[in-house]
Order: sequence, then structure tokens, then C-alpha cells
Amino acid sequence: TRTAVAHGDVRMLPSTLAIIRDGNMPKGDVLAAARIAGIMAAKKTPELIPLCHTLLLSKVTIDFELDEAESRVLIQATVRCNGQTGVEMEALTAVSVAALTIYDMAKAVEKTMMIGNIFLLEKQGGKSGDWKRG
Repeated sequence: TRTAVAHGDVRMLPSTLAIIRDGNMPKGDVLAAARIAGIMAAKKTPELIPLCHTLLLSKVTIDFELDEAESRVLIQATVRCNGQTGVEMEALTAVSVAALTIYDMAKAVEKTMMIGNIFLLEKQGGKSGDWKRG
């Protein structure tokens, strides 16, 4: 079993975060769309990243936390499979596309949002063993 967890965030104005939180974005439910986009992206990673293997993923979850103090949406993707190769790229791709979807859904309200802090939090399984960001 291989598991990977990745993180990212989208920084925005407090007023934009409030619109997302309250579900009043003109294009619809931002986090629901971003969750679906992230899951779809994890499954399509081999089509986007050269030399990535096609994997049968057994779990893809996208979780969000609204950080009011820093005016950002935190994104976490967890991907799991039973296979010969790891799923780090799938988790990182899921976070990236979820962040891009948040931007796309909210750009009519704010164009100054910043996507960033995309990194691997941890991975389990494989020849190199388990790893966790310190």
C-alpha cells in the first residue's frame, strides 16, 4: 500500500474568503467544485505529468480548512493505492488542480489571489520507506 499526503493554499482578501465560506460565489459552490476537480486530477496525473505510471487509486480525498486569521483556504489531498510505485505526484497534482479551481471559481470577485505552499507532507510505503515532513 502506498499513501501520500500533499498540502497547498490559496491566499485571498478576507471578503473573498467570506463569500466562499457563505457559499455566495456567482459560479457556485467553490469548495465542492475544487474537491471534484482535485479528485479528477489525481486520476488523470499520468496524462498530465510525463513518465508517471497509470495507477489504480483506492482512495483520493481532498479536505479544506478556511483559515480566517491568514485569509486563505488550506488544501490537503490524501491519495492511496496498492501498486509498484508511489502516489506523491497524484497527491501534488490533486492539490494543485484544487487550488486552480478555487482561483477559477472566485476570479470574478478577486484576481489578486495567490496559490502557493504546495508540498508533500508525508508518504508511506515503497522501497524508500515512510517519510514525514519535519
